[in-house]
Parts: sequence; structure tokens; C-alpha cells
Amino acid sequence: MTLTFEAIPATVCTIAESPVWDSARGALLWCDIPAGRIFELVLATGARQDWAFPGPVGSFGLAQGAALIVACRHDVLRFDRETGALETLARIEAQTDRTRLNDGKVGPDGAFWVGTMDDTPAKEPVGSLYRVCPDGRVERKLEGLITSNGLAWSADGKAMFHSDSRGRWLDGWDFDARTGRLAARRRIAELSEAQGRPDGGAFDQDGVYWSAGVTAGVLNRFALDGQNLGAVPVPVPAPTMPCFGGLDLKTLFVTSLRNGLSAAALEACPRAGSVFFARVETPGVPITRFGG
Repeated sequence: MTLTFEAIPATVCTIAESPVWDSARGALLWCDIPAGRIFELVLATGARQDWAFPGPVGSFGLAQGAALIVACRHDVLRFDRETGALETLARIEAQTDRTRLNDGKVGPDGAFWVGTMDDTPAKEPVGSLYRVCPDGRVERKLEGLITSNGLAWSADGKAMFHSDSRGRWLDGWDFDARTGRLAARRRIAELSEAQGRPDGGAFDQDGVYWSAGVTAGVLNRFALDGQNLGAVPVPVPAPTMPCFGGLDLKTLFVTSLRNGLSAAALEACPRAGSVFFARVETPGVPITRFGG
């Protein structure tokens, strides 16, 4: 499969991540992790705004109304885009500076699922995956992760995929959307640097999981049963996460990074760190809201 990508103008970030489609506002949102900023672009009008947070923003999701649920270093924050109100819902691994919150998404259960990563050069398996409930309760679901990543759910809410982008594996789980219970863990893939370490991911409505191969300039595609459906090239060396948006959910957005790329790579691809988009045939899975 080959797609035709374009870059959204003036979106260059150090590490662009966590693209989220807000259908109520017709807007795409994404963050720049080290800058601690979230950006919003209304597609129909081109209107833009952005917000700064008191630390690196690893990920975020939609909450009720204009609110966002934001993973900011050790804090899970509730932020209102209209009033600017900011409150701390939960604190995770605040006893250590070694880890920070990374990839996170709102699941079909209405909870915010977010993982941590080793934020030191050692990159050891000291991270975990958590489920944050709307009442602020925090449940640890998985330990022994280097860089928790790749969260996404199938259209029927019965399967969750999750990766460790430093461990270079992608796993599937059975998921109970009523309780958030995980079961029947299975290894979907182990990916080399050349194939693309599995960063962020998203499901389409045919049950295909799109995984950002951050070291290979591709989106790797997998079926629910683990079948490798091939790689889709993207026009940037290091894609970080795909998401589906637009009115018909057939616009594929892909964030990317420029942090750590060589001078030669940046010269060859000055748009590294931008958000790219392409049209696809199969729509993505609609976004769930926190507490919904």
C-alpha cells in the first residue's frame, strides 16, 4: 500500500506526539512532549490555538465538553480548553525522577490508560501501565516496561494492543469494556530497528492496527490475529503515532519527531517533527471520551 502524504504547515515540533481527533470541534490536537504544549487545529477554518503545561506532556485524551485529560510528567491533569481551569486528578510514580508518563489514551471503558517509561539513558524495564478512573482511582495493570507505548482498541472494544517501543514488541489482549479487565495476552510481533520499533498505534474499523515504526519511516500494519499486513512508507524518518480523523474518519494523521535525528537526516527531511496527513479507504475507530 502507498499513500500520498502532505504536511500540515507550521507544525514543526521537537517530538510531536499523541494526535487526537475531536469530532465535536472538527479539530486535530497533538502535543510536543518536551515543550509541554498541546496544539489544536480546526480543519474547516484553519484556526489554531495552543496551551502550555508545567512539564513534558507525554499524551492526552478527550474528556467531557471542552476538557482534556493530560499526562504531564507524573501528574494526570484535567484541563478545560475554554476556561483554562487545571486540576490534578492523580499522581503516578511521583516518588522518582527516573520515570515519566508517556503514551496514553482513553479506552472503551471511559478510563485513561497511560504508561510510564525510563526517562534516563539506561532505558531499563522500570515502567508500568496504569488505568486511571474518572474518580481518580489508579490501577497498575502491567509492570516491567521500558517505554510503554502503542495503546489502541478495536472497534468492538474487545481487543487492546500495547507495545514497548524499547523492548521492540507488540502485544494483544482481550479487553472487557465494562471493567477494564485484561486477559489472554499474546505476542503480535517483535520488530527490529530496520522494521521499525513500535511507537504509537491506532485501529481502523476493519480491525487493522497501524503502528508507527519510529526507526524505519513506516507505518506497520497488523491484523487482529497478528498477521503482518505490510508497511506503508511515510515521508519522514521517525513517525511517532497515527490517528484517524476528519468528518468521515478517513484522514490518517501521523505525528513525527526531529529530536535525535542526524544533521544529514534533517537536511534530507526539513519537515521532520511535523504532522502529516493522507486519505485512506477505511475509517478509523471513533475516539472515546474520559468518563463517557
